[in-house]
Amino acid sequence: MSLRYLDRVVVVTGGSKGIGRGIVKAFVENGAKVVFCARGGGCAAGEALEAELNKAGPGSCRFVTCDVSKEDDIKRLIAATVERHGHIDCLVNNAGWHPPHKATDDTSAQEFRDLLDLNLVSYFLASKHALPFLRRRQGNIINVSSLVGTIGQKDAAPYVATKGAIISMTKAMAVDESRHNVRVNCISPGNVLTPLWEELAGQTADAAAAIKAGEECQLLGRMGTEAECGWAALYLAADATFCTGIDLLLSGGAELNYGTKSPVPP
Repeated sequence: MSLRYLDRVVVVTGGSKGIGRGIVKAFVENGAKVVFCARGGGCAAGEALEAELNKAGPGSCRFVTCDVSKEDDIKRLIAATVERHGHIDCLVNNAGWHPPHKATDDTSAQEFRDLLDLNLVSYFLASKHALPFLRRRQGNIINVSSLVGTIGQKDAAPYVATKGAIISMTKAMAVDESRHNVRVNCISPGNVLTPLWEELAGQTADAAAAIKAGEECQLLGRMGTEAECGWAALYLAADATFCTGIDLLLSGGAELNYGTKSPVPP
């Protein structure tokens, strides 16, 4: 089978673990040259993934430390990519965090602002600084949102707000960048078994029960995988050449069918 993104240059934020790791792997396995990043705490995982994937090929990757909540770090990430490879074909905005579930009454304004900077403003800034290079290549941007940005989620108003805004920003940016033939699309995963999902489950009284409940939310009866997220991103970059402004639900059918929702427990 031919490599689907051979010698294309891809930037992936938050690529050292979870969904980002699956995306980095999918592109490297299809011949791309990937520059991916994580914050300081993800350095060991990022360096290990870099070594693993460069050994396996056929593409290559480079790990860079970057705190995407800081604009100067984002500028350095883009500059390092262009210095290394000369251009950029695809930007995948993935870095973000889901805080532990917390009621609105217990959430401070500063907590909300910090999450906006990490989950949303970083996507805008990475896009802004990559776009001059993407326009030259008629490249594309892929934003990773979440199914809950469309359907909502209990005790997660700030997180849901950031993810809903990503979907809306994707559509607006797709309109603006169409004049440059730059496509802008979005992926909205549902429950995907990632280290973050396992961490959040571990904060409940019964982690195994929490994971089982997460599996049962999908019509397909399981959670998604990191690899499936990677394949979705690769599809949007390599194959979906007549798609822009779309929100691809990667959800196993979690949003389908009626279910008991009332009364909502306190």
